[in-house]
Amino acid sequence: MAMRNSSLLSLRFIRPLIIGKQCVRCFHKHAATPSVPSPTPFVPDVPTFLTLIGRGMSKHASKLPSWEKLFTLSSTELRDLGIEPPRQRRYLLRKREKFRNGDFGPGGDLEHVVDGTAQLRVVEVPLVPKDSRKGVQASDSSKSSATLSPGMRKVIVNLPPDAPEYTHDPSKPLKKFAHMKIHRGSMLRGPFLQPIKGTDNCAALIKVQEGMWEDKLGHKVDGGERRRAEVRAKKRSEERRKGTA
Repeated sequence: MAMRNSSLLSLRFIRPLIIGKQCVRCFHKHAATPSVPSPTPFVPDVPTFLTLIGRGMSKHASKLPSWEKLFTLSSTELRDLGIEPPRQRRYLLRKREKFRNGDFGPGGDLEHVVDGTAQLRVVEVPLVPKDSRKGVQASDSSKSSATLSPGMRKVIVNLPPDAPEYTHDPSKPLKKFAHMKIHRGSMLRGPFLQPIKGTDNCAALIKVQEGMWEDKLGHKVDGGERRRAEVRAKKRSEERRKGTA
């Protein structure tokens, strides 16, 4: 009788665990498929994306036939396609998740791009009133300097690569571009910019390049963590030997 009671108690404890596993399996089975982000003007296709993230991933472009496949294939499916070693797959999964979340590298948020090239330019635009209903102008609207006209402010705009100048349209909101900033009042500064001659660094081109968005790997100095002391001791010994010779 005691044995029967103990077996009943054990079944009572085991049953919730079994049900829990079934629930977890069902949950994963019916989990929503990750969304596929839209391509951007700077990143219109798979080869461009793989080129930007670097680490030689562009050699796998032929294995990913479509934009949708790039963002929906699992690690196992990527392995079956021949994307090796595993760290390359993990890197691809991490970079595509950042892109899905809108975390772009330099140039990823540009709108006017032609054949992988875009222009950025520092221009003057009128100051926007703080409160148009009360007619209150911005506090620094009357300020001016050697590089700034009164009632104006400097902003960075994106233009097609061959555009000679910018025409301001008040109806279109101005956009801030990640990784780009204005330096010393009028100079354009940011990664991978190629200044346009004759613009005093107020305008530059940015082009798609291999590894622009790459997460750089570190490198071992004097061996790994375990061998570092041994390697450095040998170097010091060699230097002493050369010094006494």
